Amino acid sequence: MSIKLVAQTRTDLGKGASRRLRHADLVPAIVYGAGKEPVSLTFEQKELRKVEVVEAFYSSILDLEIDGVSEQVLLKAIQRHAFKDQIQHLDLLRVDASQKLHTMVPLHFLNEETAEAVKAGGAVSHITNEVEVSCLPGALPEFIEVDLATVELGATVHLSDLVFPAGVESVELSKGTAHDLPVATIAISKKAVAEEAAEAEEAAAE
Repeated sequence: MSIKLVAQTRTDLGKGASRRLRHADLVPAIVYGAGKEPVSLTFEQKELRKVEVVEAFYSSILDLEIDGVSEQVLLKAIQRHAFKDQIQHLDLLRVDASQKLHTMVPLHFLNEETAEAVKAGGAVSHITNEVEVSCLPGALPEFIEVDLATVELGATVHLSDLVFPAGVESVELSKGTAHDLPVATIAISKKAVAEEAAEAEEAAAE
């Protein structure tokens, strides 16, 4: 999925300038990296609101057009208002097609409701919802799948159990086996434990 952002450069900097932009329904931002000078930008709030609801906005290479010139970037940080539904600032990182990048990618959990362990009374617990990967920009996946279909009751899914696309590596796993972090577990649910306890009490009373 390709997401395009359109921005204008800005020269009016500082907190006061940023406040004025926000009052005008504009969002201050900055783009940096790839050996080039940082550039201060502005976006239209309404245009950002259209793409912020798309998951790929946070983990995909974005096409950024600045004053008619295009380049590829990655969202590094987004600041939101404490209580208003409003974006306050964006940090964008230029990407070089020949240089690997490190970024967080969301996890998509599959077969949570149909897994045999869940049918047997297990409850799925997500320990993390994203994973840090290293890859060339062209290989960056929108998400990594976690298939729970065959996970046994009481078992834990680790990073080493995930299937990473070709050219994509887990940053944590590259540090060694001690960094094989847990991703999810399927443990017997409290409801199932209570039901078993109730059944045991009934059996003992007979």
